[in-house]
Amino acid sequence: MAYNFISCSADDLSLPRHDLRGWLPPQHLCWQVLKVVAGLDLSEFLRGYRTDGQGAAAYPPQVLLSFVLYCYCPVRSQ
Repeated sequence: MAYNFISCSADDLSLPRHDLRGWLPPQHLCWQVLKVVAGLDLSEFLRGYRTDGQGAAAYPPQVLLSFVLYCYCPVRSQ
């Protein structure tokens, strides 16, 4: 299946200024959220997207769900 998703990955080193591993420590909450979302079955989310690659590009459901979950995490004062 060829979904028309915008390419975005924490491991994408093609743009050095966007390398998140240099900005955030390995124990940061965002890495834990990404790990949890990677283990989820998101097939129901994908069902709403066209599989022929046509239409406007969208962000992958994994990215959007990770963002929402991270935003709902409580902030700990340091």
